[in-house]
Amino acid sequence: MNATDRTPADLLTSALAADPGRPLVTFYDDATGERVELSVATFANWVAKTANLLQGDLSVEPGDRVALLLPAHWQTAVWLLACASVGAVADVAGAPAAADVVVSGPDALEAARACRGERVALALRPLGGRFPQPPQGFLDYAVEVPGQGDRFTSPYGEESALIVAGAEFSGAEVVQKALADSAELDLTGPGSRLLSGLPYDTWEGLSAGLFAPLASGGSVVLCRNLERLDEGALAKRIESEKVTAVRR
Repeated sequence: MNATDRTPADLLTSALAADPGRPLVTFYDDATGERVELSVATFANWVAKTANLLQGDLSVEPGDRVALLLPAHWQTAVWLLACASVGAVADVAGAPAAADVVVSGPDALEAARACRGERVALALRPLGGRFPQPPQGFLDYAVEVPGQGDRFTSPYGEESALIVAGAEFSGAEVVQKALADSAELDLTGPGSRLLSGLPYDTWEGLSAGLFAPLASGGSVVLCRNLERLDEGALAKRIESEKVTAVRR
């Protein structure tokens, strides 16, 4: 983090400038066996493409609300930073009827239909794969995002950026809270690697699973369905991934 970083998008820009090749998000789904590792550069590319999709194809403007009906997943992390990049409010598990755009995983499509604006569906398949049959009334994220531009410069400041569990945070508050959490989460800078099995529906889960590692210069091993892993397998993962702290 640089002293001038005021928004989550700033944090990503600083991480990209410092060491684009280092791992940022390593994702496991212990229900499917999926493992995906994204470097800072790869993650930033996904964020840029998604921000261009939001601003261009979906016509999202600063202050618009984007309901994210998504689990703890690497693509959810991408959407959180993309919303910050375009100045939109990421409303985690927010009411679709009150949102300008809804972004839904496969398990929340029916609830997402309450949104009267644009609807985007994520299949959450390995390697970002598309739906075998796109859900009616939704754009398939995996179809729409590859053709988007690889660069996006965020012009937006410290306005409201995130709503989670009924609490609303500005971009500056997200950065400040994430940095403050870093010490408690034993994130001491480059080389720190936090394994998080927490869901993304609370600030604690979002901080451990994305924002605090990003703010501190560390990285996250984000685990979905971690409860399916026995203690022996978890110990092996901690060793193989060079994890320095665990939250679950």
